[in-house]
Amino acid sequence: MSNEGASKSGIGGRYASALFELATEAGAADAVEAELCSFGQTITESKELSGFLKSPVYDREDQARAIAEMAKKAGFSELTSNFLNLVAKNRRLFALPTMIAAYASLAAEARGEVTAEAVAAQPLTAEQEKALRIEIETKVGKAVNLETRVDPNLLGGLVVKIGSQMIDSSLRTKLNRLKTVMKEA
Repeated sequence: MSNEGASKSGIGGRYASALFELATEAGAADAVEAELCSFGQTITESKELSGFLKSPVYDREDQARAIAEMAKKAGFSELTSNFLNLVAKNRRLFALPTMIAAYASLAAEARGEVTAEAVAAQPLTAEQEKALRIEIETKVGKAVNLETRVDPNLLGGLVVKIGSQMIDSSLRTKLNRLKTVMKEA
């Protein structure tokens, strides 16, 4: 799950922090993270579910019932189920992806990990991904969870994001810089 918008402030961060504290006290932080990430993946893959979470048309009871049924069918723990129910009853389902990302960020931070996102013009090979992970780990001095995705608009090169830091070595950016320099000449 991407950490984009995974700030500890804001609505998503506040809910995630509260859940993380409860899960840590219960010794279930990793299990809750796995359940939330699974649910987040389902949200990403289902336009219907994503639309349902964002729609103001459904009342809180309908949303709470639907979320409770999904949590039950998925076999989620009581803690995760109660959290999702609370979010539904508070009419905050629209922020659930942000909450999930913030929770994953808190869990990774607690494990001493850093999440990095690499965007490439073409899919990275396993060797390229491994080399990139090692390079980032060397720079930050921590274990790295590397998430990769493809954006053909980059033309070539990479854009790597580590927290709020971004390294853009894409061909598109280099061409845009050259274009700007040519206009100034």
